[in-house]
Amino acid sequence: MLRSSRGILALAALLIAAVYVFPLWHIGLHAPQYPEGLGMYIWVDQITGQKPHDLDLINGLNHYIGMQEIVPDAIPELRFMPVISGALLVFGLLAALLGRRSLLYAWVGVFLLVAVLGLADFWLWGYNYGHNLDPTAAIKVPGMSYQPPVIGSKRLLNFRAASWPSIGGWSLVISVLIGLWLSVREFRRARTAAHTT
Repeated sequence: MLRSSRGILALAALLIAAVYVFPLWHIGLHAPQYPEGLGMYIWVDQITGQKPHDLDLINGLNHYIGMQEIVPDAIPELRFMPVISGALLVFGLLAALLGRRSLLYAWVGVFLLVAVLGLADFWLWGYNYGHNLDPTAAIKVPGMSYQPPVIGSKRLLNFRAASWPSIGGWSLVISVLIGLWLSVREFRRARTAAHTT
């Protein structure tokens, strides 16, 4: 790889470190009775309320419609994600240090695979919480489920639920996009070199 590509790859890998400082995702709920909104942040290793008591309020509302309580300690992904993120960071730095094009391609491929599996797992998590409802719940709406969107917004009864990446999530998006751009750049450079020899 070009020296500049190696430097940019190292910076892209270091962007992953943002997940240890900033939340990955934000889910917000807005309704007339909550004009300031409720929300929660999904971090690499925990889930917190947007405001101090938001997670408790969300769990209270969920109880009335039969959704399970959101208990961060019971979510195994929150134990695995810090390790996976750290492995991606180290892998990217190793690829930059060794300067091998094949390691760049492998890093981007693994990164994309982890991203797709992570989003699929997030969708399944939301599906489980939104569909497996307690039949004895105080509020039952026939045919209604409460799965939040993975990305975007949707109406759930009188709430508008919105789900978007937060700073840590956007840092991962930028990191993998840089990796894809570098892969294309290095692939074209290698192909041009092969044609001129």
